[in-house]
Amino acid sequence: MNEFGQIAVELIVGYVALFIMAKILGRTQITQITPFDFISALVLGELVGNGLYDVNVGLAQVLFAIALWGLLIYATEMITQKKKELRELLEGKPVIVISKGKILYDALKQTKLDLNQLQHLLRARNVFSVREVEYAILETDGTVSVMKKAPYEQPTRQDHNISASQATLPVTVIIDGEVIWDNIRENGWDEQWLQKHIRHAGFENYSDILYAEWQEGKGMHVQAY
Repeated sequence: MNEFGQIAVELIVGYVALFIMAKILGRTQITQITPFDFISALVLGELVGNGLYDVNVGLAQVLFAIALWGLLIYATEMITQKKKELRELLEGKPVIVISKGKILYDALKQTKLDLNQLQHLLRARNVFSVREVEYAILETDGTVSVMKKAPYEQPTRQDHNISASQATLPVTVIIDGEVIWDNIRENGWDEQWLQKHIRHAGFENYSDILYAEWQEGKGMHVQAY
């Protein structure tokens, strides 16, 4: 068999072996993949890739490596289902990052999550203002589960035949004690305007503020560290 034929055979066999292993190990959505699953997938791909292009590695060795690695993954999955401590070690555990409407700065540092990333995750849950959130939990798959504050969990306007008012996006003005001057200037505001509103919220120094946002009709929302 020539070189290309050998590669074709190994590729097909590797594909079938990985497909069978995926069926055995069970279904996992992309959003449910844990760091351990991600590493396992990388290693499996590397095993097949090396077997394809390394002339010293035959088809039998590729299948053996896939089978052994699959067995290790399967054993780990079985153990983690029964051992809570090992499951937390490999998959991590959910972390509360907003509690009772307050951003937990220590939790952000623990999870290596910055405020920009938190805002992005909240927007993915259709939450555009931190002030709407009662609780937010960072799940092990990197998504955020959100419980809104009671006033924001009301029925829709259509339910009460109320005419809709124009929606406005909140504007982030301070993150981690630093003023987002681009946002200030884009909205036609200045430092005097900002100082006026943070003083009204009970703050004197920007460095004392973890997060601040302004929303038309609702005013300034400020949180300390």
